[in-house]
Amino acid sequence: MPETSHTPRTPRDLPPAVPPTLRTRLTSGLRGGALDTRPLAVPVFRRLVIGQGAAFVGTMVTGVTIPVQVYALTRSSLAVGLTGLAGLVPLVVFGLYGGAIADRFDRRTLYLASASVTWAVTLALLFQALADLRSVPLILALVAVQAGAFAVSSAARGAIIPRIVPAPLIPAANTLYFTVGNVGQVAGPLVAGVLISLPNGYCWAYGADAVLFSLLLYSAFRLPSVMPTGSGAVVGGLRSVFDGLRFIAAAPVLWMSFAVDIAAMTLAMPTALFPAAAQLRYGGGVGLLYSAIAIGSVAAGLFSGWIGRVRRQGRALAVAVTAWAAAIALAGTVHQLLAAAVLLAAAGAADLVSSVYRQTILQTYAPDAMRGRLQGVFTVVVAGGPRLGDLRAGAMASATGLGVAWTGSALLCMVVVIAGALLVRPFWRYTVTPAQPGSAARPEAAHQP
Repeated sequence: MPETSHTPRTPRDLPPAVPPTLRTRLTSGLRGGALDTRPLAVPVFRRLVIGQGAAFVGTMVTGVTIPVQVYALTRSSLAVGLTGLAGLVPLVVFGLYGGAIADRFDRRTLYLASASVTWAVTLALLFQALADLRSVPLILALVAVQAGAFAVSSAARGAIIPRIVPAPLIPAANTLYFTVGNVGQVAGPLVAGVLISLPNGYCWAYGADAVLFSLLLYSAFRLPSVMPTGSGAVVGGLRSVFDGLRFIAAAPVLWMSFAVDIAAMTLAMPTALFPAAAQLRYGGGVGLLYSAIAIGSVAAGLFSGWIGRVRRQGRALAVAVTAWAAAIALAGTVHQLLAAAVLLAAAGAADLVSSVYRQTILQTYAPDAMRGRLQGVFTVVVAGGPRLGDLRAGAMASATGLGVAWTGSALLCMVVVIAGALLVRPFWRYTVTPAQPGSAARPEAAHQP
């Protein structure tokens, strides 16, 4: 019988890397409001978080540098939005098929190989800056390759985490992972702002990313082999991708968790507007704008001990996404940089909560043999949504101006999320049992038709 979220694991089933002292604390662990750090007692997870944390900083440096460089070359928010579109198709294709591969082969090998491709693209970005090629099509092509590699590595990594930490600690592990990522999203744009301002600043920025990303490669190399388990392991091909999609379509809890995230990212993601807003509205501060959302996420992560105790995770996810959209809408109405940053930080706090619940629902609802495919869909949604949002925001700003593109669309997001959550009853009533934090138990309220 494949391992599912409805089959609790006993101490004998825990990963061998878990120290004995941790095994005795699984049921009693941290219950306060502070960040739950117990998963860091697992050495493999600790190395993964450290390596990924360094990579997050570098990735965000590049993530800020690319749109700033494109805007400097074109003076067009639409061109900045196209950087999101360039990566969308490879993200969808490689996210879905990469998830199927992760359910067939060693996930550690797949993660290491795809991360190496990402690192090579960063070196190519560094080269085009050193050579002063000034080619937007080349930058867009590199963004496309990078997006495909990122999709595969994310699918593999998301399927690895539930295998290297005990099941009761999966919400805490996801919270730690997202918090570390958000620290990178705070530091990365600030570092990018400093490096870009230097002579040959684009070169310094891409070079810093290349150095930091090498730590991720080391952590991936040190991972143990993680082969898929269970009777549902796939044999490859498009059929396996459709099997994963059918599994999601039959589970309202899953597809609705994806739907609210798509709404949040496509309708209420203003990042493509930041270069123009910094120049036209605030007179600078692009680094602070890019960092503000992550600052709020980090603050929320530091006081996130309560997240694993929430039983109605579907309802909590809908509320968090609504709060995100409300804060984004308000941020688009102010003309003071600090006020906008505070509101964006509030949005980031809500985003941290929604991210943890989305990931935890996915990782604990499905059997291990399907986690790669479902994580691939998750990657497409989570990473593809902001790219569509960049395109939507850039196109709307060119046609209607910043106000409608920023605030008007976020208000629409609130309406869509509230209506959808109330209409999809299994999602709104989805509940986990207190005996299995983070597990997708099958209570009557959550699965009634």
